[in-house]
Amino acid sequence: MRSVEVNGRGYRLPQQPSVVVCVDGCDPDYISQAVAGGHMPWMKRTLATGSAVVADCVVPSFTNPNNLSIVTGVPPAVHGICGNYLYDSESGLEVMMNDPKWLRAPTLLAALADADCKVAVITAKDKLRRLLGHRMRGVCFSAEKADSVTLAEHGIDEVLQLVGMPLPGVYSAALSEFVFAAGVKLMATRRPDVMYLSTTDYVQHKHAPGSTEANAFCRMMDGYMEQLERAGCVIALTADHGMSPKQQLDASPNVIYLQDLLDGWLGAGRARVILPITDPYVVHHGALGSYATVYLPPGVAATDLLGRISALRGIELTLTRADAARRFELPPDRIGDLVVISTRSVALGGARAKHDLSGLDAPLRSHGGLSEQPVPLVMNRRIANLDTNRRWRNFDAFDWVLNHAA
Repeated sequence: MRSVEVNGRGYRLPQQPSVVVCVDGCDPDYISQAVAGGHMPWMKRTLATGSAVVADCVVPSFTNPNNLSIVTGVPPAVHGICGNYLYDSESGLEVMMNDPKWLRAPTLLAALADADCKVAVITAKDKLRRLLGHRMRGVCFSAEKADSVTLAEHGIDEVLQLVGMPLPGVYSAALSEFVFAAGVKLMATRRPDVMYLSTTDYVQHKHAPGSTEANAFCRMMDGYMEQLERAGCVIALTADHGMSPKQQLDASPNVIYLQDLLDGWLGAGRARVILPITDPYVVHHGALGSYATVYLPPGVAATDLLGRISALRGIELTLTRADAARRFELPPDRIGDLVVISTRSVALGGARAKHDLSGLDAPLRSHGGLSEQPVPLVMNRRIANLDTNRRWRNFDAFDWVLNHAA
């Protein structure tokens, strides 16, 4: 059987249409609550007859690092994408990690396309499109920009007509539904050998598992999964990260503003706090997550501050650069002198004055740390003798659909 090797892992070429779905922000509790409430009949059947575990995503539990881990099959230490946003120490600038120049490893998607597989990628937000589609021949577009796709750049045109839906708003549940609807239409019209679908976590940032809105989202998703299964697809569903409430008893955001603390301890502006959750879409989280990295000024050792930060109520873990790179498989040249992770109910900020929380119209829910690491990994095929004690990762999804789908 023909296969490809990518980043040290071997993958068989698909014998049937193979779909990997990354549901942004899908804590396992979203699925369990929706299944219990009767909102996901396809998922209920799949959990009974297929394969399912609670896996771990990569830390930081943000969108870009995890989507790239899923499509490369390896952690950020190999592919290089360690956040949505970073401090480029060479240029002295804080930049988005949306450009493929930051990618240090090839993707499985590009390798499969080079092996003459028909590959399609549909992502909700355009920020991921260039990374996911790097050097890949095939269809690759975002729901956000579905009105401006071209055959030359995206491998397809007239997407709105194909899907039969209007262009969705970027801050809406419809953005994710467009991804699923487009995937079903593509499978019916072009029948790709491999398809990757990646949604947005707009709903999960605003609504807890079991809520009316969350259950409606799960019900929508379940219906499209059933359509893909009827089309003969092997489907693996996972997530880039979970989601936790970050609020005080009065429902206001529960935040430790690290930059303000460090300015008080060391002097204004001497240390630099980077929040890698930052991206162009901060309305629903205000750039507040559970993970931060800190660059210290000359003469201040990481060990001098490690204990002081760790002693703060609401801090789960503080690590030096070397220890964080080793524990979380991160590229050491792209993280700060310290990595700070907050507890489940606490978010980390920079300077209070620089966070615009005016767009928060619901209690803060966010991600980035260890609390948001557990994610579902589900496939609509049974893996014989599945080792449920093993530590499975969300980036095992393609291994499941290509190597283990009977």
